Amino acid sequence: MSQAKMEDIISLCKRRGFIYQGSDVYGGLSGTWDYGPLGVQLKRNIMNLWWRMFVDERDDIYGVDAAILMNPKVWKASGHVDTFVDPLCEDMVNHRRYRTDHILKDNGVDADGLTMEQMDEVIAERGIKSPDGNPLSKSRTFNMMFKTSVGATESEDSVAYLRPETAQGIFTNFKNVVDSFYPDLPFGIAQQGKAFRNEIAPRDFVFRSREFEQMEIEYFVNPENWQEAFDELLKSTHEFLEALGLDPENIHELDVPAEDRAHYSKKTIDIEYDFPIGKEELMGIAYRTDFDLMNIQRVSGKSMEYTIKGTNEKFVPHVIEPSFGVERALMAVLSSAYREDEQNGSKRVYLALPEHLAPVKFAVSPLLKNKPELVEKAREIYASLSKKNPGRVMWDDNGNIGKRYRRQDEIGTPHCVVIDFQTLEDDTVTIRERDTTEQRRMKIGEL
Repeated sequence: MSQAKMEDIISLCKRRGFIYQGSDVYGGLSGTWDYGPLGVQLKRNIMNLWWRMFVDERDDIYGVDAAILMNPKVWKASGHVDTFVDPLCEDMVNHRRYRTDHILKDNGVDADGLTMEQMDEVIAERGIKSPDGNPLSKSRTFNMMFKTSVGATESEDSVAYLRPETAQGIFTNFKNVVDSFYPDLPFGIAQQGKAFRNEIAPRDFVFRSREFEQMEIEYFVNPENWQEAFDELLKSTHEFLEALGLDPENIHELDVPAEDRAHYSKKTIDIEYDFPIGKEELMGIAYRTDFDLMNIQRVSGKSMEYTIKGTNEKFVPHVIEPSFGVERALMAVLSSAYREDEQNGSKRVYLALPEHLAPVKFAVSPLLKNKPELVEKAREIYASLSKKNPGRVMWDDNGNIGKRYRRQDEIGTPHCVVIDFQTLEDDTVTIRERDTTEQRRMKIGEL
């Protein structure tokens, strides 16, 4: 594990243009975050890697991009309208609200498996107070879906919700994909996109926020073969986490016991990671049986049965669901890559990002920005590298060369290319490597 601390990562992210507080100029909005130029690129690199490994490089998984606003029957059938709730308690003096399980966790109590009433009993028995030292109210449930209205008038008939997950957009398109492509079982449908949850108390930077992105697959299987599909997707998940550059020693599998699983799940494995905030869930993979498709069939009245090609055998497929949060993956990547060392007697901070994830792959600099001949040659090399690495090359001529190196180290740039007077003589440049700080000469044509 790197020596990353949460406050160090947050400071670096704001200072170097990865992540800013949402609406910061107006004082911010809790649980929202804006991604700066480098954050956008890093997030896209993570999402593109996931799409390549789980969709592009496979012939059994199809992509969709479903609408964020959906018919409210979707969320009634899935159970979200009735059961997508968290326990909420309130400071009885200043009326600030908190998630009850988070209050218990902050006081050293594991709330997993406890009912809301049992949580209240623990608070009473231990005399647990709010973070401001005041008494807490009894808990009540709080639905986390954002509600809105569709159309010109507000009424019960116009109610819609911002989707709290991307999964239902996949399930509602199951029949469409089958009718259009008739894929052989097993097959999957994948989606990446925004989801929204009205968290009672967003916290831990981007780890728990009100607007976030998910990467999810619903993999449809014959129920007789679910275990084989589950194991294969779990293996692929670990390969993806390795490609993110995460140390396997910091990755842990939790086989969720039956009493803690969702009622429809026959098996769930949570992948936990050693974040700076402690060991927390990074992603999960669940065997959801036929719960979702059967709900759609029951409420919509349309058959979700799949017919095995060349036979009369029909059944509603079961589902394996690997579910990834983009922000949690990004946070794991940043905390894993964060490094501090000492160079020339002073502290150096750098991000040891895998090259395929680094927002900037090359930084190109003239040794002196007031020498037109160096600038002209550097611009020529910059243009050539940019053509081959679109969006991944940065021009940097601010400050002296040492300050440029430090700045590029902090944003995780693997290679700094410096054009000096020797370049004009023999067409070689200085390449300076991020992780080792070693410098070497290289022919321009070899870049």
